[in-house]
Amino acid sequence: MSARSIGNRWPGLLGAVLVFFLVTHVALGQSTATLQGTITDATGAVVPGAKIVVHNLATGEDRPAESDSAGVYLVPSLPVGSYRVTVTAAGMQSMVANDVLLEVGSNVQQNFNLRVASSSEVVEVTGAAPVITAATVSVGAVIDRKTVQEIPLNGRHFLDMGFLVPGSVTPPQNAGLAVPLRGQGFFGFNSAGSRDDTINFMMNGINLNDPSNNQITFQPTIATVQEFKVDNSTFSAEYGRNSGAIVNIATRSGTNQWHGEMYEYLRNNAMDARNFTNPKGIPMAPFKRNQFGGDGGGPIRKDHTFFYLSYEGLRHRQYVPLSTTVLTDSQRAQAAATGDAVVRKLLPLIPAANSAGGVFVSSAVAPVNIDQGTANISHSFADSHRLNVYYALQFDLRNEPPTTQSNNLPGYGDTRVGHRQIMTVNDTKVLSNSLVNEARLGYNRIHITFTQLTDLKATDFGINSGVTPMPQIIVTGALAFGGINGFPSGRGDYTAALSDTLSWMHGKHSMKFGGEYRRINNNNFTYSPGTFTFPNVTAFINDQATGFTANPSNQANRIYVNALGFFVTDSYKLKPNFMLEFGMRYDWNSTPTEGGSRFVVFDPVADALRQTSQPYTQSALNFEPRFGFSWDVLGHGKTVIRSAYALQTDQPKTSLVTGLASNPPFAFPVSFSPSQSVPFVSFTNAFSLAGGSVAPNSIIQSYKNSYVQSYNFNVQQELASNLSVMVGYFGNKGTNMNIARNYNQLINGVRPYPSLSPNSPIFAGKPLGNISVYESGGNSNYNALWITGTMRFSKGLQFNTSYTWSKSIDYNSRNVQGVSVQDSYNIRGDRGLSDYDARHRWVYSGIYDLPFHGNRLANGWELSAIIILTSNRGFTGNTTVRPSVKGTVQTGYGPATNGNATFVTYIQNPAVFFDQGNAFGNLGRNVIIGPGFSNVDFALIKNTRITERLRWQIRADAFDLLNKANFGQPGRTVGTASFGLISDTRFPPGDSGSSRQLQLATKLVF
Repeated sequence: MSARSIGNRWPGLLGAVLVFFLVTHVALGQSTATLQGTITDATGAVVPGAKIVVHNLATGEDRPAESDSAGVYLVPSLPVGSYRVTVTAAGMQSMVANDVLLEVGSNVQQNFNLRVASSSEVVEVTGAAPVITAATVSVGAVIDRKTVQEIPLNGRHFLDMGFLVPGSVTPPQNAGLAVPLRGQGFFGFNSAGSRDDTINFMMNGINLNDPSNNQITFQPTIATVQEFKVDNSTFSAEYGRNSGAIVNIATRSGTNQWHGEMYEYLRNNAMDARNFTNPKGIPMAPFKRNQFGGDGGGPIRKDHTFFYLSYEGLRHRQYVPLSTTVLTDSQRAQAAATGDAVVRKLLPLIPAANSAGGVFVSSAVAPVNIDQGTANISHSFADSHRLNVYYALQFDLRNEPPTTQSNNLPGYGDTRVGHRQIMTVNDTKVLSNSLVNEARLGYNRIHITFTQLTDLKATDFGINSGVTPMPQIIVTGALAFGGINGFPSGRGDYTAALSDTLSWMHGKHSMKFGGEYRRINNNNFTYSPGTFTFPNVTAFINDQATGFTANPSNQANRIYVNALGFFVTDSYKLKPNFMLEFGMRYDWNSTPTEGGSRFVVFDPVADALRQTSQPYTQSALNFEPRFGFSWDVLGHGKTVIRSAYALQTDQPKTSLVTGLASNPPFAFPVSFSPSQSVPFVSFTNAFSLAGGSVAPNSIIQSYKNSYVQSYNFNVQQELASNLSVMVGYFGNKGTNMNIARNYNQLINGVRPYPSLSPNSPIFAGKPLGNISVYESGGNSNYNALWITGTMRFSKGLQFNTSYTWSKSIDYNSRNVQGVSVQDSYNIRGDRGLSDYDARHRWVYSGIYDLPFHGNRLANGWELSAIIILTSNRGFTGNTTVRPSVKGTVQTGYGPATNGNATFVTYIQNPAVFFDQGNAFGNLGRNVIIGPGFSNVDFALIKNTRITERLRWQIRADAFDLLNKANFGQPGRTVGTASFGLISDTRFPPGDSGSSRQLQLATKLVF
């Protein structure tokens, strides 16, 4: 259904996009680079009219330019790579700068000082990339191709390198997109105090975000990534869409030389250490992983047309360990003898404990198959006109273990089938020596379905949940099994984008104009089998559920969004060593519309449900100023002081309004919350009691686009020609951040909206349950000290290192996760440390070519490493209503109180915690400081030259080399046997920091 809807609308969409392209200039962030500089003579006077030729050493392409009346030249929109720059002027000796390195998104300054011609000699200099630059006020980090290829990456996911840049943090265990998805890595990360779903991912300048969750939709194999850049503070006005970091990926293209590689990476549990939670008496869960593929490219027509093709396959076979508190022998006997009749039928689904403390230790299979292919074609029509086309297609199939969707018994996972496509078209045209235009067209599509593995039926067990499939059954602090709430489901999303950047150099001004158009379609469906929640095992045995939700209908919608963005920037050289940068961006994000007119919202003024074509008021005031300065203090490019301010707006995700199509009359969500008169429901009467009321989803009419104001002041110092250090203050303030509230939270046992009005157009007079409403009332604040050190490759060594001292505070740390505050009438009560707050963090990544020389055995040895040390971070007791605490909480590591050797006691005095029933506790959010994170990844690489153009590489990677257990969060439910106990590592085996894992690889490079 979703794919057909997309296909039917594509011709009309394409026509609208082409019309837009013809009538306006629009822009998107760069995946290219800019070269600029000033031409002077021996006296320091400027040289106008000098001829500049910028020659791409890999492809042979030339870009001409000419210095203006101020002696300034500018060559924008250059593909990343190494260049030779030649300058000629009448009466002057020619001058050549060799090996000028241009990195993605960089603005490199290469000045020339010409001598009076006394001979035909050409003066040559080495144009090594500077370790600092004064040509920009934004702050970011470029990950070059050597780093991408050689550092040890667990799973070989390029996005993992986002955690290596200053300001980024290792995600918490309860993160959203920043938690690794088995076989596919992370889908987002927290950087500089931003949420993990506020990052703008771009490939070759085209948006790469999923409109529903704002996660990256496609991760290219690292073999096809030329390099990428992360801008995470005060980025230029040409970047929009999101307030978080900008991740700009430049893909690999063909050159005049034929080059490529074939490879395979192998992982096997036989080479791994035992995970801390895997008892010695129980065999390690099997784990096998094979990544294999090849890529290559070259010229179709020398100096003009090039291609690059790639294929990579992944076969991932992993058994995920499960450790679940199940029924003890006495509890099972009690349930069989005196328990509820439905519970007795459910007993065979619950395995008996096989470990101390009533714990069942097992594993669940989680296979992942991924096949990905890419094609990249570049063509130069002339020195002034270049076209690049990139296309990628990926098929993925995976079975997720039960823990992915909050179950913890084997057999209750899900299957996911995905198809992903992206296409980018880039056209660069030199209009004159001072005017360059770069147009882009892109298409990004994802189609994915989710189905639960179990086919159990509720009626077979006597459960009346209003639906046929088995509901999810959650016993707080113990077991969770059954169906998956929200499954089956699926979606077919696409984003079509058109962009164009016009660069103009005029005297001391270097200006850009443009904007962006995006058309978003989000087709989705979901089905909810419902969830029963029991506060403890005793309540489960007696069939006394204190929570029940269900939506006994198929929910579907077709959401459409249009977005426009326009910008202007001006880099003005007030003095040769002092640059001012001004920018203004305007983003118009249309309010989503629904193709079937199925949006229904709750009107708190009329106490009514009503259909609407506009779920919230259109935001038309998204003006985003950006400004700053960069001061080359001594004029030699060795000491740079910069400071900047930027206001950055977020485009709301479509998931904010998806639930509006799940309201009556199109769907019938029901829920039960305990009251004094009805403290619980049972498996047989839950639907009849909850079904008497409706629990709608809604969004406030005055919902606003969230925005972040970021600011910094930093000093960069060159210590040597290849070594620099940066020290700076970085901060930001988030406003209008998304937050969810329950508008119908009980007040002294009474709901403020007991029922819909008799005049409600939908379900008049119907009793109301919870009303979950999205608002834009949250805020955040981040302040940090960043210290970074960078060494470019020299004498076999290159590294990047950073230390971050920071504090991040907010009301909630995720954009969509249901009712996210404890007390909906006191949002400030949830103000506390962000879930991703980490006070101290040190990161190192480096590569060292060992200085061994001699025969083939001695030559070509290489070491690379990643070291991450992160201080402890906060967590909260209970998951919804926080407990109270009387006394001082004592934390540390000790033997488990339940006698299980694989558990660790973290909260040493759990008796100081107590629940106050339905009252709100006094424990603040994230005030308990939990475990930290430290990890060392290491690689030993041997390169052997077989022929002049053929090289064989073998390597061994060790992830979590020191085999340090990075613990997950302690059990958070007060009063349960698991409270305060750590039962797992932060991430499961196979992912970062779980236990030592070894990987072997071989690669043939030509």
